[in-house]
Amino acid sequence: MTTLSQVLQALIPPRPASLVNPPPPWLLNPQTIYLEPAVEQLARGQQILERFPDAERILVDSHWKIPGLFGFEGNVGDWNKIKRDVLVLGVKKSLRAEPNSRSSDFIAPSHANGCAMACSYCYVPRQKGYANPISVFVNIEQIAAYLTRHATKLGWKAEPSQIDPIYWVYDIGCNSDCSVDAMVSDNVRDLVSLFRTLPTAKATFATKFVNRDLLSYDPQGKTRIRLSLMPQRMAKVVDVRTSPIAERIGIINDLHEAGYEVHLNFSPVIYYEGWQADYRELFDQLAQVLKPEVKDQLGAEIIFLTHNEKLHQINLGWHPKGEELLWNPELQDTKYSQMGGRNLRYKRGLKAGLVEEFNALLNKHLPECRIRYAF
Repeated sequence: MTTLSQVLQALIPPRPASLVNPPPPWLLNPQTIYLEPAVEQLARGQQILERFPDAERILVDSHWKIPGLFGFEGNVGDWNKIKRDVLVLGVKKSLRAEPNSRSSDFIAPSHANGCAMACSYCYVPRQKGYANPISVFVNIEQIAAYLTRHATKLGWKAEPSQIDPIYWVYDIGCNSDCSVDAMVSDNVRDLVSLFRTLPTAKATFATKFVNRDLLSYDPQGKTRIRLSLMPQRMAKVVDVRTSPIAERIGIINDLHEAGYEVHLNFSPVIYYEGWQADYRELFDQLAQVLKPEVKDQLGAEIIFLTHNEKLHQINLGWHPKGEELLWNPELQDTKYSQMGGRNLRYKRGLKAGLVEEFNALLNKHLPECRIRYAF
């Protein structure tokens, strides 16, 4: 009898490490790889270790609890150096699709978390402490098998939603950036291949990095990429180590031609003097570059900034300039999370007006783009 694992292996056959294009050394050049013992026994772990043969390997009991890396305040000064020089490999033990209601129907079990990029507003570092390198999970076949069972059990979506009119949508990059992850291993390629075969489901992820290798993945309309955009003047300050905005816009037509559904992710929208003019320029640039067929399928999600006190304190140790834009208590209200963390959002009266103004600007300058949600 053919097992599910054998079926998945046929769908997503392993590729030699040499065929995975490397990340640029300025972004990721691992000198140290922390790995759980099981990593060396799995094909994906072997692939990644072959990819970076010169890196020192340090065995750890848990990818989440690494002494001297996570939770060590002295690492803040080496924030970006650690992102470039350190890679963590582990096995994803808890497999669960978390319900979602905005960018996707479900958040898929992570194939990776952390990032080589360093956007100063990113929520992922809040959980790890004072370092946030990429952690890759090498049991991709188990993750794919879980997603197959989950989607199969759901059956077809009963009615359309703002997320998608036909398919159940799974966010495969909620805790990382898949465009960068794809230069470390084949996890992203495997998941794109998997969703191509699932009749009732679609994958999605947001990205701030241009990786043209994604053009060869043949998604056949079953993966939605959300290009994260903001005015370049702001991106230069807070989107640290990412692709320039013009490059992100420049790949949109190609992604659509390669078989992706492409949406826009305006997140976070940061309030500052002159923001309207900057966004008008951004929308006009999109209107000039995007082909008519791309505009016809375009959707957008709009999310105004939420900041966090713990992340604010971390950022002060490596990038205080960005905090001048992100941390403005006189304009923001405090809201405590379920875990007791202090989050700051724009004051309710201010934010309502900003959302309305942003939507009006987008509708005027890029009227083809459907606003899926805004808050």
